[in-house]
Amino acid sequence: MGKRSEKVAWSAALVVFVAHAIGNPHYGYFRDELYFIICGFHPAFGYVDQPPIAPLLAAGSQLFGHSLFALRLIPAAFAGAGVYATCRLASALGGDEYAEVLAAVAFACTGVLTSFGMKVGPDMAGLWLWPLIALYMLRIVRGGDPRWWIAVGLAAGVAFETKYTLVFFAIAMVVGLALTQHRRVLFSGWFVAGVAVAIALALPNVIWQAVNNFPMLELLRNGHDEKNIHASPLLYVFQQILITNLFFWPLWVIGLVAVLRDGAARFLGYAYVLLMAMMMVLGGKDYYPADFYPILLAAGAVAVARWIHRPVWRAVVVTAVAIAGLIFVPFSLPVLSEQAMAAYSVRVQSALGVHKSVLQNERGANATLPNDWADMHGWPELVAQVAATYNRLPPAERWQTGIFTGNYGEAAAIDFFGPALGLPPALSGHNNYWLWGPGLYNGSTLLEVGGHCFADEHAYASATVVAYIDDPWAMSYERHRPIALCRGARMSLQQLWPKLRSYE
Repeated sequence: MGKRSEKVAWSAALVVFVAHAIGNPHYGYFRDELYFIICGFHPAFGYVDQPPIAPLLAAGSQLFGHSLFALRLIPAAFAGAGVYATCRLASALGGDEYAEVLAAVAFACTGVLTSFGMKVGPDMAGLWLWPLIALYMLRIVRGGDPRWWIAVGLAAGVAFETKYTLVFFAIAMVVGLALTQHRRVLFSGWFVAGVAVAIALALPNVIWQAVNNFPMLELLRNGHDEKNIHASPLLYVFQQILITNLFFWPLWVIGLVAVLRDGAARFLGYAYVLLMAMMMVLGGKDYYPADFYPILLAAGAVAVARWIHRPVWRAVVVTAVAIAGLIFVPFSLPVLSEQAMAAYSVRVQSALGVHKSVLQNERGANATLPNDWADMHGWPELVAQVAATYNRLPPAERWQTGIFTGNYGEAAAIDFFGPALGLPPALSGHNNYWLWGPGLYNGSTLLEVGGHCFADEHAYASATVVAYIDDPWAMSYERHRPIALCRGARMSLQQLWPKLRSYE
């Protein structure tokens, strides 16, 4: 890669990082971010519902106090690294500086990718690592040093420790390569070494899952059977169009066609088709394969750059992509006020004739705001109400009263915001909170947040609603939630705990 090409890649990375650093830290902490922070403060090689990297990074950002800005710098950095890898891949595919610029603008304006770079989550590392793996494999296929397989193994191992979908990506990439005439590169000691490196990095988490009876598999089964909405193959493809960008999705389709026609890069096209097929068959959510799109956007940008040579038309294409992206920026960066966002969402849906339910992945997930934005609301208010209720209890009763929540979002909010208000650690049966157990509480008195109603399970003699939690911008299932005071335990919390497990 020449100096000018490298300068374009670094400049694009800096611009994307700064844009995210400015646009990311608004509204409030996302439900999952709070959970990641608390998980990270319980360091482990794994958790019920995720590998360890995102939680550890999230917790590390909060070591010196609460800071949404510091937290959101993490995904901003991955977004910057992702656009850098995308530009380098465009160059490796034969693109000039204009192709890199177009690929960078498309990356920055692709809704689902912008969303991954907005909040801390398992998908953020894939922005960088998936196109990086594609770049290294392309070098090997084109006769590069086979020792690049070690780099592939390192990237794959780190990606696995961030999100398990790496397994499907890796299978798709290797099978895609095996289907081409370049399969000979798989018959190499360096390929075996790369696989060994990836396995070595993944092994601690796999062992943790095995020791804990593979809770992730139970969680996936429960989600598939009880929680997730399963899209038909046709709807799944339409969802891919919507989550990338309704106006310039042809760019990644052009990229898919381009790599399928390129002898050296054909394995990338096969890999995308295989990955999509696996996601459709297994009922994966629409965004699960989304970290693949930087690869196709890079290829599409190279193809367009080869077709268009006049500077004026090149400028028109880049400008059109940027404008199309700006229309959807408020759906992936929290830059509008709540009132303005709610109104803008309605206007855009009406203009496009597309209801947000088309992109709904889970049953019962509704809100006035887009779901990600709704899940950034109500947490400090919830904790303040719980604290007010808890602190009204007589001191003799308060010290032995546990706080039980219906889900990890509520529990993590209490653990994050609660210490400053005098609250003890929260209890919950949801995901990793169940593994952490009931601690030393005997459960004689319990403040129950969210309406589980232990009285119905005959665990307590009474459960009296003492307050309600509400926030108009929160998710529907977090609005008008009761706080109940449970008294008269008929069994200890330790005896009750096995019945409370909820992996979903």
